[in-house]
Amino acid sequence: MGRDGSDDKEKAADLLVRRLVKETGVTEKQARDLIQMIGSDWASLVREARCLKGRH
Repeated sequence: MGRDGSDDKEKAADLLVRRLVKETGVTEKQARDLIQMIGSDWASLVREARCLKGRH
């Protein structure tokens, strides 16, 4: 693990990406982009992912 906890942050982000992809059907890239823009607020991520999915 890195001194700044970056490994833990990456693992947490990876889990969030996989969950968002599974539950909403967005791509992994879309999920990562949303997390980068919004952060880890699950309700906001799901709302925006569903909006994205509805556009395609």
